[in-house]
Order: sequence, then C-alpha cells, then structure tokens
Amino acid sequence: MDFAFSRRSATSRTLRVLVAPDAFKGTLAADEAARAMAEGVLAAAPDAEVLTLPMADGGEGTLRAFVVASTADPSADAVELVPVETVDALGRPCTARWGRAGRVAVVELAEASGLPGVTDRPFDPVHASTEGTGVLVRAALDAGSREILLGLGGSASVDGGAGVLRALGVRIIDRRGAEVPPGGAGLLRASELDLDALDARASAARWRLAVDVTNPLAGPQGAARVFGPQKGATPQDVVLLDEALGRWADVLEGATGVRVHDLAGAGAAGGVPAGLVAVLGAEIEPGAELVADALGIPGAMELADLVLTGEGRIDESSLQGKVVGTLAALASRTADPPPVVVLTGRVGLPLTDAVAGGVTHVVELEPSHGSTVDELRARTPGLLREQSEVLVREILRRP
Repeated sequence: MDFAFSRRSATSRTLRVLVAPDAFKGTLAADEAARAMAEGVLAAAPDAEVLTLPMADGGEGTLRAFVVASTADPSADAVELVPVETVDALGRPCTARWGRAGRVAVVELAEASGLPGVTDRPFDPVHASTEGTGVLVRAALDAGSREILLGLGGSASVDGGAGVLRALGVRIIDRRGAEVPPGGAGLLRASELDLDALDARASAARWRLAVDVTNPLAGPQGAARVFGPQKGATPQDVVLLDEALGRWADVLEGATGVRVHDLAGAGAAGGVPAGLVAVLGAEIEPGAELVADALGIPGAMELADLVLTGEGRIDESSLQGKVVGTLAALASRTADPPPVVVLTGRVGLPLTDAVAGGVTHVVELEPSHGSTVDELRARTPGLLREQSEVLVREILRRP
C-alpha cells in the first residue's frame, strides 16, 4: 500500500471512517456491504467512529439507501415505506412502495415499473408503461408530499414518461381526439396533449430526477437504440420506439414550448425525464450526486479520515457519474481530502486510471471466475470484513 494518513494526526485521536459503498450487484445490497466493511474497520480500530451511508446512483437500491441512512441518523427525517396498490409495467395489479420523509417523497421507478416485476412474462418494451409509477406519485401527493425525488433505473418500458403523466391526469390524444394506448408504441399516434385535468399538486411540486446516464431521448444514442435491447426490444422494435420517442418530443414541445429532443439525460429509464421535464419542470440531476447530497455525504467527507466505498466491478464507467467517481470527486473538494479506497470484486481498468479519477487505492477481494451467485453471496461479506480490517491496520501501522 503506497499511501498513509496525512489528515489531522488521525493516529492521535479517534479515527473517523465514512463507509459508503454501492451495491455489489447480484451479490450484496449496499447496506449489507457497508455493514461488513464497518465490522472490519472496528475489528482493526475498536474506538473508531464509523458512519455507514450506503449509496446508490439513482437506480435500483435508491429507496433502500434512503431508508437505511435515515434509520442510522436520529437527526434525519425517518423514511417510512408506504405500500400502494398500483400496476406493474404490463398493467397488472401489484403492490409497490414509496418512501415518505416529511414533505419529501422518495420514489424508485423500478418498484412499480421495473423489469424485476415482469420477469414471469416475455419482456414487452413496446407496450410496457410507467403508469404504475405515476400511481405511486399520486399517492405521495395525497399524503402531502411537496417534493418528489424520483430514482430512475431498471425500467421495463420505453414510453418517455407518458405513463407517469397519464396517471397524473394528462390525456395523450391522437388526430381524432381519442386517447392513445399505453406504452411506447402508442406514442406513434400521439398528436397533442390535454393538460386540463393535470393534477395541480404535481405541477406545484418540486421534481428531482436521479439519472446515471446522459443519453438524449432519441437518435443513435437515444433511449430506444441504446437501452431498448436490454428491455427485450427486437431490432424492429428499436426502430419503432425511436420513431415514437421522436414524435413524443415534438408533441411535448408543441404543448409546452419545452424542447427535450437533445436534452442530456432525457433518455434515462426509457425516456421518462423527457415527459416530466417538459410538463412538470422536473430537474435532471446526476443520480449519485443527488443521493450523496440527500444523505449528507459532503458534510461527512469534511470530517472523515478515510472513505471506504465499493462495488461489484470497478471499470471506466465507475468514474463517470457512478458512486465511486462521485465520492472521489466530493472528497477532492474538501479542504483536507481524505483517502478514498475502493473494495471491489473485479478490477476492469488500469489502476493508474482509477488514481487519475481521484481514487486513492483499489482492493480486489479475490478472483471470482467460475463462482456461482450463491457462492459469491456467501463469501463476499467475509471478504469485505477481512480486507477492511487489513486495510485499516496497515494504514494505522498497527501490528
């Protein structure tokens, strides 16, 4: 290990460690990884002050991150999970949850409109809808929420946010005045919006959209062409959906005067930001930064002697708006930057690139080639504890 503490004589007082990993996808949730890492730190330094703030980048796991963080911080508004009867991406009845924290609602799109809820059927991105997420938002507004923090990721649909708007009272109509059917394909028939019945509370609320991509709505790098195949779109579906999203952008501009055709991030989650930006004035924010800000991580960075983070695999994308890169950037902005150490299952980039991206050190847990998911799930917590303990002992130069 080629670094040591330079912060405020950490060895002469209580060690302060911020533990803020992302999920080890398919293996451990972020809070499970954080717990194992914190146990390792305390094994090496029993008197350490360890703050665990499991992270997410706005996609799956965001709601859970807020719940865990609010439980750990007595001064924060507790995030209460509220179940709602809604519909999944295929329109079937289901129960999904949103998080209530005072007047702020934390809504994760994947809860009602995600791929995990429709794995029992062949994926159908052409007809899948985000209406179930709109039902969650409506329930949050009924409960008095005035700010909607919407985490986008894991969506099963490519409907440009039309389903969310439909659930909030917007009518999307064709040239004959009839409502178009749900899903991305229906947008090919869209001609205009009827906003007369739009829920006034939705218009008055602040909307913050957590995204982890910068793709535009349509075109070669748009929602359909880049992410459609992940949702089960065939090449023919991709062409249809891309054309539909282009038409949707035209309709949105005609109704609101807001142009979203080339808006960075509008292609996230099947284009959901496009509809919400144009109609509701939603703000698109980098997901990991939004989550970090909401969890109070910038303030925690100022006090930390060491930042431990991690994810299943670190690669170039990790440094481009994901959790690892965001934490490294936040650390660099502090008056006395703490070391940022990444524990990971796989290293997929030169370590010099990680260092150039602000990471101090990377620890690869162990080669996982040939391991089953169950084997990794059983072994990873122990490896995280072990490597965290070794790391802290080495940094403190303890025997």
